[in-house]
Amino acid sequence: MDATADELAGVVDLFGGLSRDELERALSEAAFRADGSSIDEHALSEAIDDGLESFTLLECPAERVTTDETALDPETTFLVSGPAAFPTVPEYAEDVPHILDIDRRRFDRGVLGRAARERFTDAVEAALDGETDDDRLRDLLEVSYDIETWGPVELSDERAHIEEGLD
Repeated sequence: MDATADELAGVVDLFGGLSRDELERALSEAAFRADGSSIDEHALSEAIDDGLESFTLLECPAERVTTDETALDPETTFLVSGPAAFPTVPEYAEDVPHILDIDRRRFDRGVLGRAARERFTDAVEAALDGETDDDRLRDLLEVSYDIETWGPVELSDERAHIEEGLD
């Protein structure tokens, strides 16, 4: 089972957020239910990285999660559906929350917005430092509007820096 970034966002959205290991387990269950197959761990890792780069997924530390679970490891980082996501639940994944028995997690949108802003600022700085091309800057410019709509943050200064870099 090869999942797109939006399908990964759909799966994590079923739970509110999942660790990488939990996401792998969830997709393994869905793949098994679909046709008895398994997932390619390397392909999944690449899909997660692509989702993070495109802001389809966002990482959030355990300290920022609200849940009834009392034993959350403070070192855990959760993946949540990000500001550029169009979450799509893959076929055969809709029952995975019942199979894994993980309580739904709730994240404060303001906290997630600040995390998205931090990640966005880092991505803009990397792009402006010449680590990427103009296409990446254009993508970031578009994502800036998604982030502002998604979380209560203002990114006009960052957009101005991007526009300067494109000139």
